[in-house]
Amino acid sequence: MRYVTLKKEEIEVLEHLHQNCLNATIRKRSQCLVLSHQKRNINDLASIFKVSRRTIERWFDSWAVIGIDSLGIAEGRGAKTILKDYSIEVSEQLELHNRNLKNVLIYFEEKHNIIVCKKTLQNFLKVTGL
Repeated sequence: MRYVTLKKEEIEVLEHLHQNCLNATIRKRSQCLVLSHQKRNINDLASIFKVSRRTIERWFDSWAVIGIDSLGIAEGRGAKTILKDYSIEVSEQLELHNRNLKNVLIYFEEKHNIIVCKKTLQNFLKVTGL
């Protein structure tokens, strides 16, 4: 059996995070560590949090190495924006075509061979604030 051994201060911090943190991932992982300290085995924790046994082991490993910073999700996950390097050109095309997105999509397909849907372009504009 593998358990996480926590100090009193760590338990207090983890319980505070579990009760007050807005991020659900941090709440879940902090509760898992506290339950492990209370001698819950990995199989029980995996069924409680609906993750695999290996995931619980990874949480324990990262806690041992990184500590409190291991509770959040790492940056850089998810699909990367295709138009990230073309933000200036997108804004120029929007001004040129009077914010007509269809013409902007056609321009990028012809000039840069970048095919994106209208919704992707809208999301890009929303994120970048253009």
